[in-house]
Amino acid sequence: MKLQFNSRPVVQAVAASAMAFNAVSAYADEDIDSLKKQLSDYEERLQQLEQDRDATTTTHLTNPARKQVKGNAFNPAISVILDGVYASYQNDPEDYALPGFALGGEAELAPEGFSLGHSEITLSNNIDDKFFGQLTIAIVEHENELEVELEEAFFETLALGHGFSIRGGRFYSAIGYLNQQHPHAWDFQDAPLVYRGMFGKQYYDDGLRASFITPTDVFFELGAEGFAGRKYPAGGEHSGAGVWTAFANVGGDIGVSHSWQAGVSYWNGDEIEREYGGHAHGGAAETPFFEGKSSIAGLNAIYKWAPNGNYREQNLKLQFEYFSRDEDGTLTMLTDAPPFETSTLDSKQDGWYAQARWKFMRNWAASVRYDMLDSDNTGSDVDVLDEAGLVTNGHTPKRVSVAAEWVPSEFSRIRLQYNRDDSYQVSDDQVYLQYTFSIGAHGAHAF
Repeated sequence: MKLQFNSRPVVQAVAASAMAFNAVSAYADEDIDSLKKQLSDYEERLQQLEQDRDATTTTHLTNPARKQVKGNAFNPAISVILDGVYASYQNDPEDYALPGFALGGEAELAPEGFSLGHSEITLSNNIDDKFFGQLTIAIVEHENELEVELEEAFFETLALGHGFSIRGGRFYSAIGYLNQQHPHAWDFQDAPLVYRGMFGKQYYDDGLRASFITPTDVFFELGAEGFAGRKYPAGGEHSGAGVWTAFANVGGDIGVSHSWQAGVSYWNGDEIEREYGGHAHGGAAETPFFEGKSSIAGLNAIYKWAPNGNYREQNLKLQFEYFSRDEDGTLTMLTDAPPFETSTLDSKQDGWYAQARWKFMRNWAASVRYDMLDSDNTGSDVDVLDEAGLVTNGHTPKRVSVAAEWVPSEFSRIRLQYNRDDSYQVSDDQVYLQYTFSIGAHGAHAF
């Protein structure tokens, strides 16, 4: 959906008004010169707005990450995301768990009180007429420790033509919809439960992606990825690709006010050696360790509405994702010293979330989300599964979230969020107050 805006009639109308006003006024020559200069400045600003619109408008046939307003080979575009949060819980966040899911990655709750959120520094630019490059460094708090992580460092082709592109390096996988977005672009402070349970919040790895967009009126994209398989929810060392994915997306516009997209994706890993987050049990530290194979299938659907295509004034977004994971292998509880308790594991887990965000005024938006998980995990030793958190004891994890946002501009946001979290046996009331500020160059987000 692309808005059409012609600056010429606006500038001509302003100029005509100025001339009429001049005919009946007794301005001095210097005032007239000043007015002409202002009109010239207005026209330049309108031309720049048109260029920015063409460079950053998100369309189905364009990857926004590759759109650069400026192409200075020696001065990459620099973007800084400042993110912070105040978190309040009724329960102790150290006791957080998802029955039926052994948590790993960065699945824990944000620290209680004030803390640094997910801040980023991104450098990006066209390398030449053939390649685009981007590097993103994340500054986050993980288990109450400040960490600096290399989040993304990839190149992408610009000139293969015929709808083909290749991305290589470290990047977020195209599995699912939300996984490809940086956290500052999310509609809520925290990830959906299904992302927390299956991906440890988000999945990225080192690898290669090949994608193809068909030359059709309806947007249709096919792609595949091969990854090293060292990042959660994979793990271990592999001589080649330890994980591969496949995805397909289809979408389009309905008139000028409506747009939609739907997708399916598949993630597969063999010979996985994965550690989950450890915990204390009976005074001894225990870490679940999984060896085996895993596959994840997902589907998503997105709908967007903006009256007459004017996304800035009002808009509505509906978002849904579902994932299902099958795992087969061996689960071992690692302790300070052997012998280790071991069990076979046949795990089936699934989950979904649905959310809506309504920007009802230029600077205000409200969001609501509901998510739920389910699992069926069996093995030769139920006690081992229970110690790893894979026994539900009849509990179905679910959660309701609501949020209100004040968005003074596209570069700043203040968000207040409340969760009624029933994802584990003791219900929790969670409150987040979050700020997110963007400094410097920042391209348009994906659809």
